[in-house]
Amino acid sequence: MRSLVKRHLAAPAAALAAIVLVAVGFGAPASGAPGARGGDPVVQTRSGTVRGVQEPGFDQFLGLPYAAPPLRDQRFAPPAAPASWRGVRVADRQSPACLQFAPSGVREEQAVSEDCLYLDVYRPATAPKNAKLPVMVWFHGGGNTQGTGVIYGGGTMADKTGTVVISINYRLGALGFLAHPALSAVTPGGSGNYARMDQLASLKWVRDNITAFGGDPGNVTIYGQSAGGGAVCDMLAMPAARGLFAKAIVQSSGCMSGNQATLTAGEQAGVGYAESVGCTDAATVVACLRKAWPGTLVAKQTSAVGGSKVSSGLLPKSFKDAFADGSWNAVPLMTGSTRSENRLLSTSLAGITAQGYVDIVRQTYGDRADQVLALYPLNKFSSPYDAITQVQTDAGNACRTELTARATTTRVPTYRYEFDDPTSPTLYGFRVPGEDMSNGHSAELAYLFDFTLGERPLTAQQERLSDQMMRYWGAFAHNGNPNFRGAPGWTVYGAAQNVMQLRTGGASRMITSFSAEHNCGFWLG
Repeated sequence: MRSLVKRHLAAPAAALAAIVLVAVGFGAPASGAPGARGGDPVVQTRSGTVRGVQEPGFDQFLGLPYAAPPLRDQRFAPPAAPASWRGVRVADRQSPACLQFAPSGVREEQAVSEDCLYLDVYRPATAPKNAKLPVMVWFHGGGNTQGTGVIYGGGTMADKTGTVVISINYRLGALGFLAHPALSAVTPGGSGNYARMDQLASLKWVRDNITAFGGDPGNVTIYGQSAGGGAVCDMLAMPAARGLFAKAIVQSSGCMSGNQATLTAGEQAGVGYAESVGCTDAATVVACLRKAWPGTLVAKQTSAVGGSKVSSGLLPKSFKDAFADGSWNAVPLMTGSTRSENRLLSTSLAGITAQGYVDIVRQTYGDRADQVLALYPLNKFSSPYDAITQVQTDAGNACRTELTARATTTRVPTYRYEFDDPTSPTLYGFRVPGEDMSNGHSAELAYLFDFTLGERPLTAQQERLSDQMMRYWGAFAHNGNPNFRGAPGWTVYGAAQNVMQLRTGGASRMITSFSAEHNCGFWLG
């Protein structure tokens, strides 16, 4: 059974105003804090000395600043270097989550703040100095509006796989992705990509500091799920990220859609957002946005803010375009999805009737609706909800990840997986009564991390699958190949379209039927 590390949070999430006020100033260093133990590890970073916490099997260093707090003049600006400190910074508690622009990415008690650009480092307790261990840097998901790195403990992964695991926070919602002409005028590389700038800054922190923790800055794997997977896709396309990582894992996200907003389109949408916040004077809009009350920024958030922006100085091209012209950061890749992603993504459709299923298919797929209904007849599913969510899964993440693998396998070693545990728990707060929620979006996360947003702990049988998955991911981080002794062999995706199906009960196996099972010939045709 894995070790679940007690979390030390900065403040209870009682109310937005209280949380922000309490959490600001989180980063102040402390020396000789009560509870420090003689065996706790001490590391010298470029900013100063840090003391972590020794846990059974691993060391953890929590709440390390990789950038200055993005407050006041640093709001809607590229991340600045973190301040140095004297004495010893006690790294025994996690930072707040970044300000949340949607409600379901953290538990109710989670502290949040704009002062959130911190990361957590986990390493094996037995790692010698100058060990040069592989490094894994995690970008969390949450639709670019919610979530946090602090719910992804990496101690068990570090202990089992001999890797250094890092999980980061990055700015969300408008704070991470707002584009506006006035902001672009004062932002090198253009506005709209502050979250990507944060993620890039975290990789530069790793390059500059990870050797002191026993990690190898030349052997970094970036990995992320959902919106975090989209961040990995962007890093694969970003010229400024070249050389900062050697491998990549994209979970439940496709890189080949090419439908990202341009900076110009984002700026147009951003003008409307700024006006809704009350910033209408072009001469003072930057100062106005930087002074706006955080609750107002959250309340006025719309989908128009969107995610990352291409055709900008930071991100000139989408992954699709960079891949097409060969300018992408070509590294070994692992990618995959869960078997029934939309069981979690489409909970708003809970209670749908048989007629409702037909109506949604006809409204969504138009001239192709009859073909969809023939491929997904209701009598093949346990309920109309089960049917519509599988349609949406296959039309979405399942076949989008397939498209990515088909492209990259022609250029780099590409490994493809499908998570398929029909007993897997869903996320906290997402259960739909009476429906099978297994294998939904994010189901694999509890198997890869000491994860604190699951609805329940894993069973002993699920822990065995978790052990296998951690070792597959860790082996890939070591050498770009997920295979390890004693596990089912995992071959590259290749022309045969090999997919590792990850299942409990020792049933993980290679399949070549993924595309047929998810009707990708239809959806990608």
